[in-house]
Amino acid sequence: MVAPNWLGDAVMALPAIADVRNGRPRASLVVAARASVAPLFSLVREVDDVVVLPRRGPYPLGGSDIALLLPNSFHSALMTARAGVRERWGYRNDWRALLLTRAVRRPPASTHQIDSYRHLVHALGFANGPAYPRLDPKPDCRAIGAELLQRAGWNGQTPLVAIAPGAAYGSAKRWPPSAFADLAAGLAKDGVIVVMVGAEADRRTASEVLHALAGRSPALDFVGRTDLSTLAGVLLNCRALVANDSGASHLAAALGVSVSVPFGATDERTNAPRPRVRSTEQRVVRSEPRDASSEQRIASRESQAAVFTHPVWCRPCWLRECPLDHMCMRGIAAADVLAATRRML
Repeated sequence: MVAPNWLGDAVMALPAIADVRNGRPRASLVVAARASVAPLFSLVREVDDVVVLPRRGPYPLGGSDIALLLPNSFHSALMTARAGVRERWGYRNDWRALLLTRAVRRPPASTHQIDSYRHLVHALGFANGPAYPRLDPKPDCRAIGAELLQRAGWNGQTPLVAIAPGAAYGSAKRWPPSAFADLAAGLAKDGVIVVMVGAEADRRTASEVLHALAGRSPALDFVGRTDLSTLAGVLLNCRALVANDSGASHLAAALGVSVSVPFGATDERTNAPRPRVRSTEQRVVRSEPRDASSEQRIASRESQAAVFTHPVWCRPCWLRECPLDHMCMRGIAAADVLAATRRML
């Protein structure tokens, strides 16, 4: 199985991967993934092995009987065909139908990404199971995260909330650093310690948050200090995460951590994190907070996901950088995100 290239997409593919495992319980399920997302699959119990795909050169898929292509690119189909895999299954887009032995028509563009992956495997004959991602970290994962946090000054008891102010896709997806700082200051007044997480590429954005937060509240800075496994351990010790539409928000939701996510350039209808549930019942609450922002909260017994948007004519634009005033994100009030996060605590 060839995995998506982005962390958030890889997490959203987990229900489909579980469907394939359930449909072929005796098969060896190997995930081929880029180095940036390959560690995720060590947290997935349905996966037997992981192959790291090179940045350039042939795919190391020799000996595989079937390749299920979760990326929709022509490149992934071409490289899988060149690897000599006899059966190649996937969506019939990007002029690659001739490279596939089983090609499936894509669902409507409005389909949530999780359900798009599930639609693919269902069309290939696999029954769909639960429609939410689930990760199963090793038993010591939480303890390793707690040790890292305690080394940074946590006393092991004060409530923690993580924030992830970065987003790899571009600045159009990022809630303003000043808004993250206002949120962190509000949480500090409640006796909550804020833990800032992200990749080294998020350092500049994280520095802007810390500058705006100076003198208002302390924060534990883990930006660039964790790999994917230790990030999972840190998140498991947090009561909630506030993040942009990014891999971190999907990772946390799959771990059972509640998330609050401001959405701007991208579409919450297709990309919102989906919380884990213990039953099939979910309660959806819509409200109209002040400043014309809107919140959609999906509640469950195990975790919650709160999604925030500000209605402007130009969103979702899917641009990396905003050519206008970025009002889709600047219009989301920190007080509203703070209120929702407080409810999660």
